[in-house]
Amino acid sequence: MPKGFFFLILAQFASGLADNALMILGVYFLQEQGYPPWWAPLLKFSFTLSYVFLASVVGPLADAFPKNRVMAAMNALKLVGVILLVSGAHPLLAFALTGLAAALYAPAKYGWVCESVTPRFLVKANAWLEVSVVLSVMLGVALGGAMIHAYTSPALQHVMPVIGSEFHMGVSTQILGAFAVVAAVYGISALFNMGIGTIKVQAAQRLTLSAMRWSTFWRHNRQLWSDPLGGMSLYVTTLCWGVGAVLQFAVLVWAQTNAGLTLQQGAYLQAVVALGVMGGAAMAASTCQIFDARRALPWGLVLAVLLPCMALTKVLWLAVIMLLLAGWAGGMLLVPMNALLQHRGAKIMKSGRSIAVQGFNENLSVLIMLGIYSALLAWDVSLLPIMLLFSLPLLAALKPWKALRWKN
Repeated sequence: MPKGFFFLILAQFASGLADNALMILGVYFLQEQGYPPWWAPLLKFSFTLSYVFLASVVGPLADAFPKNRVMAAMNALKLVGVILLVSGAHPLLAFALTGLAAALYAPAKYGWVCESVTPRFLVKANAWLEVSVVLSVMLGVALGGAMIHAYTSPALQHVMPVIGSEFHMGVSTQILGAFAVVAAVYGISALFNMGIGTIKVQAAQRLTLSAMRWSTFWRHNRQLWSDPLGGMSLYVTTLCWGVGAVLQFAVLVWAQTNAGLTLQQGAYLQAVVALGVMGGAAMAASTCQIFDARRALPWGLVLAVLLPCMALTKVLWLAVIMLLLAGWAGGMLLVPMNALLQHRGAKIMKSGRSIAVQGFNENLSVLIMLGIYSALLAWDVSLLPIMLLFSLPLLAALKPWKALRWKN
């Protein structure tokens, strides 16, 4: 691995930790400020929109400047989003700004990996990134919840920093100190990003209006989809992101309807999936090579079978095993497919543009599939037909692909 790679992992972990803690704090903040409950999902929605609507811009921006500096600047921009939130700006505006920073951070991060890591080690590099992302999600959610408890519990308030409801900027909130912690973590992540600076990467590409036009982006999108290996891997990762987002919420529904668990207990089952993803990613790193990444496709069949089986069971221990296997299958499938997609994308176009195309398709899939899932729930469709429906795209990914000779 290149010398700056582990600084990238540390920066990714710190930034993801702060992102997920901020989301939990944001939900509590809305409740504290008197917003109705249906506003909470809009935080995630506003955070994700930039990945889709600014896809034509983020790739060229990431390619136009040194990628370590882009990542550091985006962590600083996230910090500004936190400051805006506690200064009285509308929460959706503040989260849209942090989402913009995250949307630009992604092509810079993965673009740096494409330009710095040889194809031989791309699967291993993606496994490291996948593990750091999953850990940041698990620990970020836990950190956010712990800080809310610490700053709002009368028994603990006397040991917490003085920053709180008695000191405020634009709005009065009990968890101002927690927001300060998140801002500090963004600052630490930016420092880690600067530690990547000694790596030698490809020359930056000049930023032009033509490069940021949607017509240019659609051309790049068609190029990646039309490439046999790139299109296959993009299809798989796009479906997995959408199905994974649905599974995250379906687990909570299953926990309450089939197992009689509370919402908080159901959230622990999400951690089981995350542990499975980490195990699958680690196994993929040690057993898969980018040149035979297509051998990971049968794991999509495992995932497609497990979804409806989970909806059928009412036994908690069996569901835990199924969720662990589902996460494992996801890790085994996504890590090699991501590596293959990055390699092919970097050969077809600049790496930042390739990652922007990937982010656009994956996050659009998330928005569409969550919309379909929400509509089906609103129509009182039971969980089994829903899981059967979302298994079909995964089965379609297993169709035979023409044998291709690898082109370097």
